[in-house]
Formats: sequence, C-alpha cells, structure tokens
Amino acid sequence: MKISGKTKLTGLLGSPVAHSISPLMHNESFRKLGLDYIYLCFDVKKDHLETAVEGLKACGIRGFNVTMPHKNRMVELMDRLSPAASLIGAVNTVINDDGILTGCNTDGMGFMRAADAAGYDVIGQEMTMLGNGGAATAVCAQAALDGVKRINVFMRKESAHYERTETLAKRLNEETASEVAVYEQGDIRSLRSCISHSAILVNGTSVGMTPDVDHSLIEDPSLFRPGLIVSDLIYEPKETKLLRDARVMGCRTLNGMNMLLYQGAESFKLWTAQEMPIDLIREKYFEVRDES
Repeated sequence: MKISGKTKLTGLLGSPVAHSISPLMHNESFRKLGLDYIYLCFDVKKDHLETAVEGLKACGIRGFNVTMPHKNRMVELMDRLSPAASLIGAVNTVINDDGILTGCNTDGMGFMRAADAAGYDVIGQEMTMLGNGGAATAVCAQAALDGVKRINVFMRKESAHYERTETLAKRLNEETASEVAVYEQGDIRSLRSCISHSAILVNGTSVGMTPDVDHSLIEDPSLFRPGLIVSDLIYEPKETKLLRDARVMGCRTLNGMNMLLYQGAESFKLWTAQEMPIDLIREKYFEVRDES
C-alpha cells in the first residue's frame, strides 16, 4: 500500500483494539480494489472518547468502526442515526460526510446478509432469539426492519437489560411490520412451541464461547428438527456445542464468523460505495466452513 496526500483514513475506536482483525480485512480490501484508503486502530479510553471523535472529524476521517466500550455512548455524539442504530441505541460504524457524522449499526445487517449468502431465506418467517446482548439486539432490530414476520426473544427476567428489551420489542411492534414477543428464558414450554414454528433459532448469548465450550442453552436435542436453521453469534469456537448438536439432528447451521465477515463488509461499503472482495477476505482471514 502507498500512502499519498489524498489517502482517506478509516479506523476502529475502542479499548482494547490490538486484537482486532478489522485492519487486516479492510486494508487487504483497499489494496485489492486499488482504493487510496487506510484503516488504523485507535485505543481510546472512555474519558477520551468525545475528544477523539472531535479530533478525527477535524482531521477529515472518512469513517470509523466502534467497539466496546463505546457503542452506546457514540449515539450521543452523532448528528444523524440510521434506523437500526436509533432502534438499538448503539453505533458500530460512523460515516463522516463533510463534518456530518452518521451513526449506523452493521451487526444486524451482517447477520442478515450472512444468512442470505448461505441460502437461508428467513424473510417473512419466524425467528427465535436466545439472549438480549448487544449483538442479539442488533440482529432482532435488523430482522424486524428487513421483514422477519415474528421474533421471539428468550432471556433471563433478572437480567439488567430485561426492561430495555421489552422497550425495544414495543418499538419494533409499533414501527415495523414484525411481531416481537419477550419470554422468560426458563419457560421451556414456550421455547419448544416457538422453535417448532420458527425457521431459525439464534444464540445471542456467550454460552458456548471459549473456554465454556461444553455448554449450550438447548439441553434437550428434541427441540431441534431437520431443516431448522440454527445460528450462533459466537465465532470462537467456530462450531459451538449448540451448532454441533443441531447438525447431528439434521439442522442447517451458521456460525458467528459469517456475521463478523459481513458486518465488516457493510461498513466497507458505507465508506467506499464498493463491495468488499468477500471471497478473498474469507479465504485469507476467516476460513469459514461451508455451512450448507
């Protein structure tokens, strides 16, 4: 890559950020497409976020990604918000248009695009979501915006975010054509019923993530059925216990690496108006197993 006086800057704001794969995928994509851009990581602590955003805007940054712990705070620093970012209350991608900052959230977009790329059509159908973390919330909001018919969210009632999830469900019911309902995670009877009507089951919790690889929220394999799509937002390990058990029962599966890949591709497109070379990035950095 050659840096010129016209090179456009993009990057990642968060803390920590040294482990991120984003610089690899974006810089390789810029190189492949011959774009005069560069992507850097900025380790920004909570107390310095506003100063960092103002400084980058003053320097003419084209855009940046946002990771923990800044996704929610970033909403307050934006001039405009995308529909998904407004619903979720979190931003993971910022576009700078001549000093006007627009906050977007590509997490849900990445999930929906990954499902479509795998040949899994969930539009107009029913989804069951386990959990209510940031990524799960993003997926639910985008699924509703894209036309998923009904979304069933199962979560622990004692969760600090239960009230927030109920508020989001109310907004999605009012502002989209989707029907969204919230259930207690321990309500196995309702869970069984919802899964039986769903085209896709998604784990949006950390259960099953390294090093907790021997656990799954679905302990009864009879809840699975051949043809059901089972997805995990976790990407380490690539095949969680949930996905392994589902595959054995004849389900179609989709792991979290796919969402990670496509959410980055959506950010890339927002900044450059070009498609990321997905096949190249997948082969070099993701090694995503064929899930079909």
